[in-house]
Amino acid sequence: MRILTILLCILCCGYSASAKKKVPVILVAGQSNADGRVPIADLPEELKTYRYCQWSYGSGNYETADGSFSLFSPRVAKPKMEASWGFDAVVYKKLEKLWKRPFYVIKQTMGGTAIDTSCKQSTNGWFWSYDAEKSLLKAFEQQIDDCLPNLPKNYDIECLIWHQGESDKKAADRYYDNLKAVIQHIREHLVQVTGKKKYRKLPIVCGTFSKDSRQGSQQVTDALYRLASEDKHFYVVDASDLPLLSDRLHFNAQGAQTLGQRVYDIMMEKKIIR
Repeated sequence: MRILTILLCILCCGYSASAKKKVPVILVAGQSNADGRVPIADLPEELKTYRYCQWSYGSGNYETADGSFSLFSPRVAKPKMEASWGFDAVVYKKLEKLWKRPFYVIKQTMGGTAIDTSCKQSTNGWFWSYDAEKSLLKAFEQQIDDCLPNLPKNYDIECLIWHQGESDKKAADRYYDNLKAVIQHIREHLVQVTGKKKYRKLPIVCGTFSKDSRQGSQQVTDALYRLASEDKHFYVVDASDLPLLSDRLHFNAQGAQTLGQRVYDIMMEKKIIR
């Protein structure tokens, strides 16, 4: 009888721990390489269907997120553009295989967008600056606010995956300060809306750029590594050796797959995810 009681206690404890398991949430933001520019014709077979990844996708005025989630399927919102995908699709597939249960992605990406408002070529006047009239940072934070009530109560925001900086090339000397301000704003916003102080240390996973990119900037790359040296929750993923499409700006299928694998690897290595 005693053995039976012990076994029942073990089973109950296991069930309780499973029931309390946090539901992961991943934030994704940035410009075109985060949005995805690899032609859908080059999408690997294993990335065509997803079972667990639920996402909310916003893209400035191209697509406004309403706080609802749907099953992830690789696509972008840019008008008059062939369907495409990015490195994040690889990350989601890896997470599906790891977790084998539902998780959520809140993504706000728009190609050609800068942080610094002096970069006048930023797409349709949208910027990642909170002070901009058309602010992607505000749109992203509003999207998060709208999504939170639609998440399971036991959600846990794991990290922000960020890839941006090409459009800040002309303001590269200010990129360190600008990106630091963006990250701080997002972290503090999460603390404010969730009441959880741990989000002041939200992990940030940030990719660099191909050495062959026509929009690459060593100053921007240096800023990323400087932030990583000062902030132990900021991680840089090297993409300098990755191949590009013929536009010499966007990762091709091989580059996107490799970057996705590297992002996932650092998330595992640094125990951002388990």
